[in-house]
Amino acid sequence: MLALFAGIFMVLGYAPFNLWPIAPLALATLFYLNNNASNKIAATNGFLFGLGWFGAGISWVHVSIAQFGGLPLIASLLLMLLLVSYLAIYPALACWLTHKFSARNSLSISYIACFIPLFILMEYLRGKLLTGFPWLSFGYTLTDSPFAALAPWIGEMGLTVVVLFIAYAMFSASKKRFKPIMASCVIISTALISAHLASRVSYSDKTIDVVLVQGNIKQELRFAPENFWPTMAKYQDMTRPNWQADLIVWPEAAIPEIEVLVDDYLANLDKAAAFNNTALITGVLDYQLGTKTVYNNLVAVGKKNADDTTGHYHYLHTNRYSKHQLLPIGEFVPFEQLLRPIAPLFNLDHSSFTRGEAKQANLVANGFNVLPAICYEIAFTDLVRGNYTENSDLLFTVSNDAWFGNSHGPHQHMQIARMRALELGLPLIRVTNNGISGVYDPVAKQGQYLPQFEAAVERLKLPLLTGNTFFSQFGNYPLYVFLLSSLIISLLIQYRLRHKV
Repeated sequence: MLALFAGIFMVLGYAPFNLWPIAPLALATLFYLNNNASNKIAATNGFLFGLGWFGAGISWVHVSIAQFGGLPLIASLLLMLLLVSYLAIYPALACWLTHKFSARNSLSISYIACFIPLFILMEYLRGKLLTGFPWLSFGYTLTDSPFAALAPWIGEMGLTVVVLFIAYAMFSASKKRFKPIMASCVIISTALISAHLASRVSYSDKTIDVVLVQGNIKQELRFAPENFWPTMAKYQDMTRPNWQADLIVWPEAAIPEIEVLVDDYLANLDKAAAFNNTALITGVLDYQLGTKTVYNNLVAVGKKNADDTTGHYHYLHTNRYSKHQLLPIGEFVPFEQLLRPIAPLFNLDHSSFTRGEAKQANLVANGFNVLPAICYEIAFTDLVRGNYTENSDLLFTVSNDAWFGNSHGPHQHMQIARMRALELGLPLIRVTNNGISGVYDPVAKQGQYLPQFEAAVERLKLPLLTGNTFFSQFGNYPLYVFLLSSLIISLLIQYRLRHKV
């Protein structure tokens, strides 16, 4: 059961705990258990490690299932066990395949050169299959570590490789194998020094004055029809004293009514923002009567460019973003005819959204090019990077984490958003219904945050950056080429060892 407990302790490596050395230590424990183990035992250890890793790490999912899903406690626990067991299959497969391909199951350099590419392959598949769930990847544990300097070069997936390298060095230390330790130290130290010396992103001479508006609307009231106008009035009242900023931002679905029924309200916001020489971005739901499709949108109102004298908003204007990566159950229900009658969990409000395009233009607000992501989308590196352009000024993400209460889920969500900012070299603005809202500077690696579970307005200054990161230009492709080469070389070595035997 040591593998299970090692996985459970992984949660301490992520926000809000941020004890990043825990992650490689837990993985080193898994390596220790799998050393000279059979294929079956290695797979079992990987599965148990995964049960602990995801069971503790995404325990916040149970908060939303238990509180809003309408299921009995035993049913919600079984549903969580099913989800966690599915996710645990991926590390189990990585362990099993590596042992299957290895001529000897002692953890040699050739073994780890096989394990890391196969593990990354499983992580890639975890982020793609069944719409994907790329949460809790190991690289996020390094967001607040010295290794975060590597994020603009190798991205979060590359940092996952770094965690695995450190874990192997720890395992080697337990076996008194000093060559792998020295090699790992030299490689990682060289990479860190090079990352600092060759930074491609720096401060420009511009800043943005941004106002974050966090309404703190209770989840059970957000989509109650009688609360629509009080919610909209609250956001308007909170914004009114702060029109002088460069940009005002509201959270996901801050306007809970469908857009076609509040276009007058949005037109008035548009006029007010333009009159005050600013712009406002808000979340709003859009049900299109003609096609009977519903979208989770961000729309920009007010000044589009700095030299505008009036706003540009009208219903279905192009300065908008429609969410692409929908949340299973929450925003769409697979096999809905079968599942919807079973329980309220499968029939939540607004659980029939339509996907927006994967590739969409940046929002333009008061002359700033804003790269948007809605809620869960921020965890999908390729999706966010796919909408990055050299003209992008800001990374902007909205969410409603009220589903997850006072759990570690919202902290992990902000950590993921900060990693995207590090990868792309863009200042981050994040605003949510009840926190964690804030801004983050990826060069200084410092942020300013609003208090959770409070209605709050904060006006903050954020420096803009110039330059492009290596990762923003090339993504994970160089890493994949390196890992594929490593896997091929390792398999050839394993073949020769088998042949000798």
